[in-house]
Amino acid sequence: MLNLFKNKHSVPTASGPVQYIIAGLGNPGQKYEGTRHNIGFITIDMLAQELNIKVDRLKFKSLCCDTSVNGIRSLIMKPQTFMNNSGEAIRDAMQFYKIPPQRVIIIYDDISLSPGSLRIRSKGTDGGHNGIKSIIYLTGSDQFPRIKIGVGAKPHPDYDLAAWVLSGFKPDDIPLVKQAAQNAIQALKIMVTGDIQQAMNKYNRTC
Repeated sequence: MLNLFKNKHSVPTASGPVQYIIAGLGNPGQKYEGTRHNIGFITIDMLAQELNIKVDRLKFKSLCCDTSVNGIRSLIMKPQTFMNNSGEAIRDAMQFYKIPPQRVIIIYDDISLSPGSLRIRSKGTDGGHNGIKSIIYLTGSDQFPRIKIGVGAKPHPDYDLAAWVLSGFKPDDIPLVKQAAQNAIQALKIMVTGDIQQAMNKYNRTC
C-alpha cells in the first residue's frame, strides 16, 4: 500500500485571485488509501509534502488548500464525494472562483496505461472513467486539462473492474507509480503557466 503523506507546516499564501484548480480524484476513507482508484489523492498528498502544506480545509465537498504552485495561486482539491460524484465538487469550486474549464487540471487513474506511464491531455472524453464522466456532465464541458496516471489493466477480461481499481498496487508497481506521480507534479507546475504542450512533450511517456 502506498503511504499518504501528512504535514504540519503552515500554508504559503499567494497574491491575487485563484487562477487554477488542481484536483486529484479518489475515494475518501481509510479502506481506499493506496488503491489504484486513489492515485489522484496520492499525487495530491505528494504535492502537499513537497509544498509543505496541508490539504485539510473542508470546502466545496472537498479537502482543499489555497496555495501557490510555481508562483500561480491555485486551489488544491481532494473531492470527498466518492469518485462517481466528483463533478459536484469541481463544479462548485469552478462556479465560486469563476474558473473556466481550461484552468482546471484533473489528476486520475487510467487502467489502459501501464503502471508508471503518464498521459497529459488538454481536453477529451471521459474514456469510461466515472469520475471524469461526472465532471463533464455537471460542468457541461470536456475542455479541461487532465493528467492520467497508469495503474495497469485488469488481469483478464472477466475480472471485475470495480474490484480491480479498488485493489492495491503490486509491490513491483509501487516505485513505478510513485515516479509517475512525481512526474505528474512536475508536469502540473508547467501546466499552470499555460504551456500544456511543453508538459506533454516532456512528461508524456509509456512504460
